[in-house]
Amino acid sequence: MLVFILNAGSSSLKYQLMNPETTEVLASGLCERIGIDGKLIHESNDKKIKQEIEMPTHKEAIEVVLNILTKGEEKVIDSISQIDAIGHRVVHGGEFFNSSVIVNDDVITKLEGLIPLAPLHNPANIMGIKIAQEIMPGKPNVAVFDTAFHQTMPASNYMYAVPYEDYKDYGVRKYGFHGTSHYYVSNEARKMLNKEDSKVIVCHLGNGSSICAVRDGKSIDTSMGLTPLEGLVMGTRSGDIDAGVLSYLMEKKNMTAAETVNYLNKKSGLLGVSGISSDLREIIEAAASGNERAQTTIDMKCSRIRKYICSYAGSLEGVDAICFTAGIGENADLIREKVCDGLEFMGVEIDSDKNKVRNDKNREINKDSSKTKIYVIPTNEELVIAQDTYKLTKAL
Repeated sequence: MLVFILNAGSSSLKYQLMNPETTEVLASGLCERIGIDGKLIHESNDKKIKQEIEMPTHKEAIEVVLNILTKGEEKVIDSISQIDAIGHRVVHGGEFFNSSVIVNDDVITKLEGLIPLAPLHNPANIMGIKIAQEIMPGKPNVAVFDTAFHQTMPASNYMYAVPYEDYKDYGVRKYGFHGTSHYYVSNEARKMLNKEDSKVIVCHLGNGSSICAVRDGKSIDTSMGLTPLEGLVMGTRSGDIDAGVLSYLMEKKNMTAAETVNYLNKKSGLLGVSGISSDLREIIEAAASGNERAQTTIDMKCSRIRKYICSYAGSLEGVDAICFTAGIGENADLIREKVCDGLEFMGVEIDSDKNKVRNDKNREINKDSSKTKIYVIPTNEELVIAQDTYKLTKAL
């Protein structure tokens, strides 16, 4: 079986063609600047190509991808008829969806109703589904949700302390994101622990970052909230902040509510504090050269991560493993070491030599004497999408 995996953004399109039964990736790539000038990065047959191709809309972008999959030196299949199903990343499933679903008209209607909760993401995700339906009629489409994994959170963890009517009438609650990553990594950790009744904390650390407490394979709490703005210090997002800061900034900087939220989403975080970049690598370099603001930025990020780990260890009543994943979590040994430093009281002992090893494999980086395991587990959200799509469509 071959699954075409799509992750449609407002001006971008990530894709993979995968066999979910063997986990073989036949091709992968990224269409950028859709509607502007169009750029394609594509990998297949052990080759990587970059091209500038006009892509006025996402429809043309998908057609470009299907063309390169089926023609020329980069082809990996003879015809799009060989594609059995399409799996879509959908950011927000609200309370409607606690698992992946085959797309039908009712699903699309529900997704459109959730647009106010994810105005930047759901419209693009829906557009990707509709275009796939148009270009590949008759092929089943499956929606895989960032929020679904977190639907097991108890009300005490997902509710906000605002009037209950706001939850009932407007859906004001914590939903959480990065669910496919937290699901994949926590399951890998359970295999490494070789125990089902597990207490795992997953640190998904990238430009967007979140932490999840997972008990026996189920999410019981996570750091992102109604939107991805809550939680950790991120590339350009502020993370947790006193709500009073919004009204204060609105008054002092003469900003509207929308402008203030945009300010916290796109101009804050690592970028805002450091004044250097949203890229942690550049901030680490600056700190090594003596830049105090850069060092403060690193310390803030690690402090917030450590604070959530301690909080979730309390919620889980212990912790078997702390997992690091995503771009920063998998590659920044400095951040992993600083996060774990001071957690010895929890039985966390990181091995400096193991921590410095870099590869794309699951690996243990704790000392043998550590009571708590520390894992680096490369995430694979596309595999989750492909396998869910396979499970739901194999009998059709």
